[in-house]
Amino acid sequence: MDMNQYLSMFIDESNDHLQSLNESMMGLEANPDDLSIVQVIFRSAHTLKGMAATMGFEDLASLTHQMENVLDLVRNNKLRMQDFTFDTLFKSLDALESMVEDITAGGEGKADVSAIVTSLQAIVRGEVPTAAGAATEVTAAAQKTGDAPVFLDEFQYSVLQQSLQEGHQVLYVDVAIRQDCQLKAVRAYMVFDLLERSGEVVKSFPSVQDIEQEKFDYGFSLYYITQKDASEIQSMILNLSEIDKVTALALDQETLEQMVQDMAAATVEAPVQEAAAPAAAPVREEAIKAAAAKTVAAPSRTIRVDIERLDVLMNLFSELLIDRVRLEQLATEVQNSDLTETVEHMGRVSGDLQNIVMKLRMVPVDTVFNRFPRMVRDLAKSLDKKIDLIVTGAETELDRTVIDEIGDPLVHLLRNAVDHGVEGVQERIAAGKPETGTINLRAFHSGNHVFIEIEEDGAGINPQKILKSAVKKGILTQDQAAGYSDDEAIQLLFSPGFSTAEVISDVSGRGVGLDVVKSKITSLGGNVVVYSTFGKGTNFSVQLPLTLSIIAAMLVRLGSEKYAIPLSSIVETGIVKKTQIRTIHSNKMIEFRNGHIPLLSLSKFFSVPDFDESTEEETEIVVVRKGERLVALAVQDFIGQNEIVIKNLGKYLPEVQGISGATILGDGQVALIIDPNAFIK
Repeated sequence: MDMNQYLSMFIDESNDHLQSLNESMMGLEANPDDLSIVQVIFRSAHTLKGMAATMGFEDLASLTHQMENVLDLVRNNKLRMQDFTFDTLFKSLDALESMVEDITAGGEGKADVSAIVTSLQAIVRGEVPTAAGAATEVTAAAQKTGDAPVFLDEFQYSVLQQSLQEGHQVLYVDVAIRQDCQLKAVRAYMVFDLLERSGEVVKSFPSVQDIEQEKFDYGFSLYYITQKDASEIQSMILNLSEIDKVTALALDQETLEQMVQDMAAATVEAPVQEAAAPAAAPVREEAIKAAAAKTVAAPSRTIRVDIERLDVLMNLFSELLIDRVRLEQLATEVQNSDLTETVEHMGRVSGDLQNIVMKLRMVPVDTVFNRFPRMVRDLAKSLDKKIDLIVTGAETELDRTVIDEIGDPLVHLLRNAVDHGVEGVQERIAAGKPETGTINLRAFHSGNHVFIEIEEDGAGINPQKILKSAVKKGILTQDQAAGYSDDEAIQLLFSPGFSTAEVISDVSGRGVGLDVVKSKITSLGGNVVVYSTFGKGTNFSVQLPLTLSIIAAMLVRLGSEKYAIPLSSIVETGIVKKTQIRTIHSNKMIEFRNGHIPLLSLSKFFSVPDFDESTEEETEIVVVRKGERLVALAVQDFIGQNEIVIKNLGKYLPEVQGISGATILGDGQVALIIDPNAFIK
C-alpha cells in the first residue's frame, strides 16, 4: 500500500496529538496526582505510536513506546511523577516534534534520542538520576567531543535570518583563551563587553551564566549580529590580552542554514537499535489492530483544505460582491420590479455565501497561544523564576494568514517578559511583591482589528536608562534626549539594534530583535506599542488587522469625498447642535451618556477642501469605540450601510494615518476606509 497519500493527514494529526500531549503534561505538572490526566496522555501517546508505526516511522514509534512504559507505571500507581520525570517526558515531546518536523521537510523522522531513551528506561527501573549525576554525564560527554556547538532554537534562528535580510552582518565567532590565563571568566567578560559595543550576541555556548561561574574550558562560541566585518571583529578581540585564538566567520542565508544542519548532524551517534528492536513487533501488531478499528469507525466530518484555495475563493467572492453592489444600484435606478426582486434574492444568497467564506478563513488565536504555557514554563524553570501565565481571549478569531505570521513576534515578546520583565523571587520579595510573577496574555476584538496584549507585573522599564543608552549608542543626541517624554523614550525600544541589557542573556535582551518584531507586525498591517510603569510592570500591545477582504461599513460623505467606517467600531450615530459643543482645554467635547467625549473633525483631519462643519448649525456624528474609550467623529451626511471589499492602498501610500484601506463602490467611485483606532489614544 502506498502510504504517501496519507502523509499530510499523518503530519496534521501528529501535530494535533503533540499539542494535546504538551497541554496535558502542563496540566499534570500542576496536578501531579490527577490520574485522569495521565489516562488522557497515555491514550494520546498510544494513538501517536500506532499512527507512526503504520506509516513506517519506527524511531518515532519506538520513542513513544518508551514514554508509554513510564506512563503505564504512573497510571497504575506504581510510579510517582517527579521533576526529573516531567523534564524527561517534556524532552521526549520535543524530540517527537523534531521528528515530525523532519518528516514534514521530506525526511524519515530519524533522530538521536539515545540519551532520552536511557533516561526513560532508568525511570522505569526506578533509577532516577540526581542532579549531580546528570551534571557528571554532561561533563563526560563534553570531554569526549570537545567544544560543543552553539544550538539555535527556532526564534533565535529566525532573528539571524531577519538580520541578514535587513543587511546586518551575522558572524559565528569562536574564541580560545590562553591556557595559562588565571581569570578566564574576566577575559570572557571583556570579550562580551567589547562585542556588545558594536552589536548583539544572540546565543553563546557555554551559556553566559556558566561562563561567569568559570564553568567552561578556555573556549566559547557565539552567534553575533553587527555592522562590522568579520576580520575587524577578529582583530578587535585579538587585541585583548590573554586571547590565544579567534575565528570569526561571516554567514549568509545558505551558510547559516547549512551550518545549523551540520552542527545538528555532528551530535548524532549510533541509532538506538537496542530500544527499537523489541518495540517493533508489538508496535506493528498494535498498529494493524488500530488500522482495523479505524475501518469501522464513524466517518470524519471534517476535511483539510489548502490555504491557497481559500485565498482564490476569497478573491473571486470579493469581485462578485463589487458586482452585486453595482447591480443593486442599477436596479434602484431602473425601477424594474422583476430586476429588483432578482437582485434582492441574489443579495440574500451571496450574503449567506459571504458568511461561510469569511468563517472558513478564521482561526482562533488559541492555535498560536497553546504552545506558550509550555514555553513560559521551561524558560521560568531555566531562570529559576516563578511565573504564572494567564491566557484570556484565546477564542478570539483571526485570519489564517495573520495567525501563520504572528507566532514568532509573540514568542519574542513573551521571552522578553519572562527574562527581563518579571524579577527573580528574591527581588520580588524585596520589592514587596508576591514571589510568583504574573504574565497576562490577552486577545480581544476592537473594530476591524484584534489586539493582543502581553502584560507582566515585573520591574517595568526605566525611561531615563533608555535615553542614556540611546545617547551612548548614537541613536539620539543629548539635546534630543532632553526633549523626549517618558512614553517617547520607551518607544525607542523598537529602534534597530537598541538594547539596555546590562547582562547578555541566552533567552533574550530587552531591545534585541524588538525592531524585528515591529517590522514583522507592520508588514502585516498592524502596530505594536509598549506601556510601562517603572517598578510596576510593562504592557506590549499588538494591534493586528483581521485582514478579511469583506466587512460591513457605514458610508459617510465629507464634501465631494466618501469614506467608510467599519460597523464593528461604531457605537451609535446622532446629531449634535452647535450649542451642545463645549471647549475644554482647547479640545472640543460633547455630552454623551452622562459623560463627555472628544469631538474630532474628519474634514480638518483629512483636509477636505469643500466642507467645514463649523459653519453648520447641526453636525452629524459617528461615535466609535476602542476598548472602553470613545470618540465622536463629525461628518457631513450618512449615505448608508453596505458590504465593502477591502483593498490595500499599495506601496505608494503605505501608511496614511487614519486610513486602513480603500474600497470600490457600486458606481465605480473609490472610498477610503477609516481606521477608528487612529483617533483614540
